Amino acid sequence: MLAIAGGKGGSGKTTTTLGLARAFDGPVLAVDADRDMPNLHSMAGTERRERETPAVRPHPSDPTVSILSPPSEADDNAFERWLRMVAAEHRDVVVDCPAGAGPDAAAPLRVADAVVVVSPLCVPALRDAAKTAAMARALGTPVVGCVVSRARVAPNSVEELVGAPVLGTVPDEQSPVLAQPAVRAAYRRISNTLGRN
Repeated sequence: MLAIAGGKGGSGKTTTTLGLARAFDGPVLAVDADRDMPNLHSMAGTERRERETPAVRPHPSDPTVSILSPPSEADDNAFERWLRMVAAEHRDVVVDCPAGAGPDAAAPLRVADAVVVVSPLCVPALRDAAKTAAMARALGTPVVGCVVSRARVAPNSVEELVGAPVLGTVPDEQSPVLAQPAVRAAYRRISNTLGRN
């Protein structure tokens, strides 16, 4: 299970989750771990019904990717058990983590085998990404790298600030972002850097 994490909302975690899920050799399950504001299904173009038992839904344009929304009615312990069950039942899982450093953000980081931190190229967001990386390490989960969103290049100082190698950058493009060839190519390169293709 690969967790996609970041310190702030709007950093590019959901885009990176779907971008990498589509770039990896399939089948891949993309899981939304944000119980308060799940939006992975919306970005993927799949339906999510409130109060419904979580169900795996196929990605509408990529048959190698499936989407799973979080259970809405689960306490922190039950949610972590659910994530462990998902990880045990599926071989390749990419998890869109909630922002911040609370129990919701910690649960997927505890369950994941590795973490990729996502941040735009601005100092406050990078500092928050560094805090997220530190939290993952404190929970015993290795941080394999950083993805810099909405940028074409990343200065060397990013690796030092976040404490992880930059896996790649993803350019700022018009919506729908994941339909843009430059963005898809960026996620393919990041996937290759991770050794997932």
